[in-house]
Amino acid sequence: MIKFYFNGSPNPTKVALMLEETGLPYEAIPVDPRRGEQFRPDYLKVNPNAKVPAIVDGDITVFDSNAILLYLANKTGKFAPAAADRTYPELLSWLMFVATGVGPYCGQAVHFRHFAPENVPYAQKRYQFEAQRHFKILDDRLANRPHLVGNAYTIADMCLWGWSRMVPYIMGEDAWGKFPHVKRFHDEISARPAAQRAATLKDRHAFKSEIDEETRRHMFRHLAA
Repeated sequence: MIKFYFNGSPNPTKVALMLEETGLPYEAIPVDPRRGEQFRPDYLKVNPNAKVPAIVDGDITVFDSNAILLYLANKTGKFAPAAADRTYPELLSWLMFVATGVGPYCGQAVHFRHFAPENVPYAQKRYQFEAQRHFKILDDRLANRPHLVGNAYTIADMCLWGWSRMVPYIMGEDAWGKFPHVKRFHDEISARPAAQRAATLKDRHAFKSEIDEETRRHMFRHLAA
């Protein structure tokens, strides 16, 4: 059985979606970043980067959500075209676009919008601009197609769904009006039973919700460095 280390943030949630879609048996192991559980010695042996998610599949360990999606697609033969298929490079391109663009910029947009200990207008403007720019590219891509790659539902879509769930939190409550095609895409995937199970996985565990001194010490370690 796969051991799945997770919390309710976008990257673990997209892996939860893949696990639910494939039907692979897994044990969900919560890692609460606000309690500093990502720094436990036993977890650092699984993921030396002290991030979530990670999986352990027998004697195989995989960390980074996108590496996990590719690993599970290869393991099951599902939700990705064969490497020889002409659409496989498209899959890699869009998967990495979300992984290296959407994720990092949206993560920083969230930090400076909601968590930064001081107001930094330049940083807010930069990361909000980049988050919106990336989602505009995605909106254009989805304007005349149901999924990111061809007509097939793939791990690239799961990767995007993990972040599309956060659009109002990232860019404000009115942000959906700017990205109608991403909204359609998001709603269609969110209606899938596997997505509903993935989205509520976090509710089975008592993750810490408050931002207090302990949380800041664990999540914003640069302040003490």
